[in-house]
Amino acid sequence: MQHSEHRILTTHTGSLPRPPGLTQLYARRARGEAVDAAAIDAAGREALQRIIPAQIEAGLDVINNGEQQRDSFALYIRHRLTGIGGESIRTTFADIDAYPEFKAEFTRQAGTKEAVSNTALLPAAIGPVAYGDTRAIEAECDDFAAALAPVAGRHAEAFLAAPSPGIIASIVQNRHYDTEEAYLAALAEALAVEYRAVVARGWVLQLDCPDLALERHCSYRDRPLSDFLAFVERVVTAINRALVGIPRDRVRLHVCWGNYEAPHDQDVPLEDILPILLRAEVGGLVLPFANPRHAHEVRCLERMPIASDQLMVAGVIDTLTNFVEHPEVVAERIERVARAVGDPRRVLAGTDCGFDTSAGRGRVASDVVWAKLRSMAEGARLASARLFPKTG
Repeated sequence: MQHSEHRILTTHTGSLPRPPGLTQLYARRARGEAVDAAAIDAAGREALQRIIPAQIEAGLDVINNGEQQRDSFALYIRHRLTGIGGESIRTTFADIDAYPEFKAEFTRQAGTKEAVSNTALLPAAIGPVAYGDTRAIEAECDDFAAALAPVAGRHAEAFLAAPSPGIIASIVQNRHYDTEEAYLAALAEALAVEYRAVVARGWVLQLDCPDLALERHCSYRDRPLSDFLAFVERVVTAINRALVGIPRDRVRLHVCWGNYEAPHDQDVPLEDILPILLRAEVGGLVLPFANPRHAHEVRCLERMPIASDQLMVAGVIDTLTNFVEHPEVVAERIERVARAVGDPRRVLAGTDCGFDTSAGRGRVASDVVWAKLRSMAEGARLASARLFPKTG
C-alpha cells in the first residue's frame, strides 16, 4: 500500500452513490421481482465508467469502483456463492430498540426509500458454501481494469473491497454447518477466491468487517462482552486463514459500528476490540474517527499502537450527515491521528464508512457526497503543509 511519503494521501471506504435507475433495478431484484440481468449489467458498467474520473476530480488518490456493480457491500455475495438460499432473520440493533420514538421514525424513513436492505429479505446458508464460478469476480475485475486505463497516472493506487467471513456469517445465518467455526472456515475458503483475485490484479484488497464491532450490539446484544470478544477472535482467525499467501501490505481492514444514523450509545469501545484487530495479518486498518461517538478513540492508538509496518486510514469525513466538513476541521482530524500514530507517512485520510453501503440506503445526497470528498482533499492539503514542512 502507498504511504503518504510527502503529503497525506486521500481515499474512501468503498461505496459511492449509485444512479437512481441502477438503485431501482437492484431494489426490484432484491424484492424478488423479475429484472433483466443484462439491464443491470449495462447500468452497472455505465455507472462504473462515471465513478472513476469523478473520484479523481474530487481529489482522491486511492480509488475504487464505487461498488457500482454490487447491490450491497456484503449481500452481493449471494449471487456468487453456492449453498445460499432460504431466509435469515437479523437481530435488531440494541441502540435503536432503546429509543421507541426514534425507532418509529427510523422505520418510517426506511420504508419510504427505494433501496436494498441489509436487514430484511436475507438469505441463509442451507448447503455447503463455496465459490463455484469465478466468472463474476473476474468480470468485475476486467471492468474495473478497463475503467482505470484512461486515468492511468492520475491516481496513486486502486483498491477493491470484499466482505469478511464474519459479516457474511452474521447476515447470512447458518442453517447447514454443525458449528460456527465450521461455517466461518467454509466462508473463509470461499471468500479467499475473491481476495486472491483482487490482489492478483495488483490492487489493494479492503476487507469490510463491520461485524468486528457492530455485532456487539446486534447478535451479541444480550450476551457478555467476553462472548463477543471470543467471536471477534474466531473471525480474525478465519480472516488470517483466508489471507494465507497474500502479502499483508496488500490488505487493509475496515471496521465500523454500523453505517446507520442512530444513537450508537451501545457500541463496544474501540479499546476492547483493538488488541484483537491488531492480530489480523493486514497492512493497515481503516477506522472511523469523524463521527461524534468514536472521534475521541483516536487516543487508543497511543496506548495500543499499530505495528510499525502498518498504515492507518483514518475516517475524517462523516458518511451519515449532510454537513460538509470545513477543510480546517478535516486537517485537524488528520493531524490528531498523525500525532497518535507518531508518523504522518503512515496516515491516509478517508471516510468513516461508505456513502451507499446498500443501494439506496445512503443518508447523504449525491452532490453533497462529492462536496465532502473535495473538502477532504483540501483538508489533506492543509494538513500536509503542516505535517510535511518544506526545508531548505
